[in-house]
Amino acid sequence: MHLKRKVLLLVPWLSALLLLKRYFRNDRAEELPLSEWFDPRKRPDVVTTTSWHAPVIWEGTFRRQVLQRHYRKRNLTLGLAVFATGRLADEYLEPFLLSANEYFMRGHRVVFYVLVDTLDRLPELEWGPLRRLKVFIVSEDGWPSDFHLRRMSSLGRHIVEGIQGEVDFLFGMTVTQIFQNHVGVEALGTRVAQLHGWWYFQNTRSFPYERRPTSAACIPFGQGDFYYDGAFMGGTPLEVLDLIDEYLKGVIHDLNTGLNSTYEKHLNKYFFLRKPTKLLSPEYNWDAEFYPPPQVQYVKVAQRSKRRF
Repeated sequence: MHLKRKVLLLVPWLSALLLLKRYFRNDRAEELPLSEWFDPRKRPDVVTTTSWHAPVIWEGTFRRQVLQRHYRKRNLTLGLAVFATGRLADEYLEPFLLSANEYFMRGHRVVFYVLVDTLDRLPELEWGPLRRLKVFIVSEDGWPSDFHLRRMSSLGRHIVEGIQGEVDFLFGMTVTQIFQNHVGVEALGTRVAQLHGWWYFQNTRSFPYERRPTSAACIPFGQGDFYYDGAFMGGTPLEVLDLIDEYLKGVIHDLNTGLNSTYEKHLNKYFFLRKPTKLLSPEYNWDAEFYPPPQVQYVKVAQRSKRRF
C-alpha cells in the first residue's frame, strides 16, 4: 500500500489521541531548583546552559546524591520504551535490555516497555529488583512501513491506552544503543532532548535541518538552537505524547504536499518550537565508531549501529 494511504489510516486514531490527551494526569514530580543540584561552572569547556536557561547535563555538572534523595521521597515509577522488530530485535534487543537493566535508573522502579513483532524475539533475562518488563506486540496490518512511523505510532497508542497512568517519566530509545555507564535521575525532566554527538561540534549554519518552506519540519536558515538526536528523548508521558502528536501531524501535512521529511527533522522542529527543559550531552549517545573528543569524558550510552533509522 502506498505510504500516503497508509499514513492516512492514522487520522482516526490521531483524532482519538487528541481527545484523550486532555484527561491525562500531569502531576509530574516537583523538580529541585537548579541551584541545589546543578553547577555549570564545573564544565567551562562545554555548553552547560541554554539561552532559555535549561541545563545541559554533562558528567560533573550535577550532584547525583542530592537528586537521588529528592526523587526517592517521591516514590517514582519510570518508563523506558524500545521498539525492536525483525533483524533489529534479533541482533540488538538482548544486549540493549541487559545493559538497561544494569545501568538505567538504578535504585528506582522501572517498567521496560518492549514493542516487538513476535514474542519469539524476546530474550530470556533475569530482571533486577524494582524492574518489570511489559511487552506489546506490534502488528504490521494497517501500519505504515516506515520504521519511525511505526515506532512512534505504536508508542503513542500505548501511552493513550495505559502507559500514561503507570509512570511519572517516560523515555524512548533506539534498540541499537547500549548503556555503558549509569544513567540516572539527572536525566529526568518535563521535556528532555538529546544533543546530537556529531552536530554538537559543528557550526550551526551547517545543521541538516529541513529547509523546504512547505514542509511542516522546516526551520528557516539563520534560525535554530541545536541539532537533536532522535535516538533518545523523554519527559512526562503527556509531553512525549505531544511530541508524537506533532510528528504524526507533520508527516500527514508533508505527504499531502508531496514531501517526505525524516523523523529526526520533525523532532528538531518540535524542539525548536517547544524548547526542551533539559538537554542531555553527547555523553548520553556517542557513536561507538568514533573516539570521543576531550569534551566527552564519560560515555554513558553508545550507539552501535552504522545505520541510523
